[in-house]
Amino acid sequence: AAMSPFTAWIMLKGMETLDIRMQAQSARALALAQWLQDHPVVARVHYPGLASHPQHELAQRQMDGPGSLISFEVKGGVAAGTTLLDNVELMTLAVSLGGIETLIQHPSSMTHAAMPRAQRLEAGITDGLVRLAVGCEDGDDLLADLTQALEKVEVAEPVKVG
Repeated sequence: AAMSPFTAWIMLKGMETLDIRMQAQSARALALAQWLQDHPVVARVHYPGLASHPQHELAQRQMDGPGSLISFEVKGGVAAGTTLLDNVELMTLAVSLGGIETLIQHPSSMTHAAMPRAQRLEAGITDGLVRLAVGCEDGDDLLADLTQALEKVEVAEPVKVG
């Protein structure tokens, strides 16, 4: 298969700015990941740019930057994940990588919804897992969008017995 001349031209034009786009997206992703790890509704953040990531040192040795993909777990399971996604305004609800727009998705209610829960959990796909592919939008705008959406997530307090 061969691409059309127009497709080849578009690809070459995109390659000209790939490095600066990836640097910008990685910087925005790191700032969001650092903010998310301290958020009370977030149980855990998976991002190799964070010192708390189990392979942080390996990522620093092997990569020029931590990339633009963040996974994080919201407290409250499926309901919390879907509430978050229902309330983002700037981020697009979609599954993809490599674009310039920020995409967000909730695997347990989207890409892995047909997978039995026990298998999802065994694969590390918790009910509250959210995948965020950070784009080139303004970092403050992305932070504001996550802030307002996470404010709408209600996490029930555990019932104390005795």
